[in-house]
Amino acid sequence: MSKRKGSLQSTITVSLTNYLDAGAIVAGASGLTLWKDYLGLTEGHLGWLNAISANCLGAAVGAIIGGILADKYGRKLIYSYNMLIYMLGVLLMMCSVNFPMLLAGFLITGISVGVGVPASWTYISENSETGNRGRNIAISQMAWGIGPTIILVLGTLLAPPTGGQDGGACFGFVQDVASLITGGTAIGAALNVFTSRIVFASLFIVAFIAWLLQRRLDESEEWKNNKEKDGAVMAKSIFSSFGELLTNKINIKAICFLAGMYLTWNLVSSVMGFFQPHIYETAGGLSNEYANMLTLGQWLIIILATFLFSLIVDKVNQRGLYAIGVGFAIAAWVIVIYVGISGIAGLVVFTLLWALQGGISVQTFYALWASELFPVKYRAAAQGLMFFIVRGLSAVWGLCFVYIYGENGDGFTTAAYIMMILLIISFLIGVIGAPKTRGKSLEEITKERYGE
Repeated sequence: MSKRKGSLQSTITVSLTNYLDAGAIVAGASGLTLWKDYLGLTEGHLGWLNAISANCLGAAVGAIIGGILADKYGRKLIYSYNMLIYMLGVLLMMCSVNFPMLLAGFLITGISVGVGVPASWTYISENSETGNRGRNIAISQMAWGIGPTIILVLGTLLAPPTGGQDGGACFGFVQDVASLITGGTAIGAALNVFTSRIVFASLFIVAFIAWLLQRRLDESEEWKNNKEKDGAVMAKSIFSSFGELLTNKINIKAICFLAGMYLTWNLVSSVMGFFQPHIYETAGGLSNEYANMLTLGQWLIIILATFLFSLIVDKVNQRGLYAIGVGFAIAAWVIVIYVGISGIAGLVVFTLLWALQGGISVQTFYALWASELFPVKYRAAAQGLMFFIVRGLSAVWGLCFVYIYGENGDGFTTAAYIMMILLIISFLIGVIGAPKTRGKSLEEITKERYGE
């Protein structure tokens, strides 16, 4: 019982990384229109912010670095220093007065998020009991819902008056903060953007708390045992594990399966994570406040669905669960294509279906299976490599998406067809290739796949 409690406590502590990852994406997304108005940005500028953020390239670069360091020097190293980098990036975004400064903040924050992801998923998996591994990974995924929910609550309460609508209930607080800092000179877009600055400040505070808690974590016992057992291999160059990782046929097959399944889903999810409020405002015709409220409702459903998922993922057929989750995602984009989201009914149904797929997320299965299918000596490096591939290509897609979508959402239907095709591919890859690892320890899985 004590071990079960310990694994849950460490899972919650490590999951703050996921909170801050999703929080950074949604904080940027919820204030995207505000920064666009304040700095006079184009859709191309927004595409670059998405491309180098925690949503895409920044996280991609950070993941491959973090994966290598976590396998070479241990998971604890990441938790000792990485949040300091995150705080620097958030501070830059919070204080931005021009596009290069905002861009640099997005990049640094994204790199920090990427560094923490492979270490966090690996640590959770290695410190979980066999019967609770899926549950703990799902709980960590809940942080991806809790983070956006809190950020969107703040964004809704602090929202400025836009689109002829009244501002949020706490916009007066934004005015007071702006007046205190600028001496009352901030007006119009310069005043409104303080909503986003305050949201970023909340992430800075949570990151500081996460740094205090995570640096106290014990090192992964499985990593320490493997280091003692295979010290000669662990002492090699930090890039040496890639040689074996990329020349073993079993590894190549696993990488192709996991990266293919995750990439095709993430190309859709990354766009939705960053541009969803912006899409609601342009294609859906909602104000900033109502766009944030609808997105908030979605994340509340995601949290509930993820919690229910965590109760059953270790007990039922995971292939079937995967099919149900991606099935909801495909149905959501069918609604977009054949019903549209210019009316409230289409918006609500689309949001509900997308929320349900978020609760049975492809990312949860990816995090679970990626931590199971590789040996401990390059478990984090493998995840970092795949995360690099997925988020890097998502960055390229993000740049392409803004041009397909258009300045005012004119190309949204075309983009929706592409999204649906990508999700169908993810469905097929996941259902066909789903591994039978439920109920087995990491050591048993490794022996089955690689022998002694």
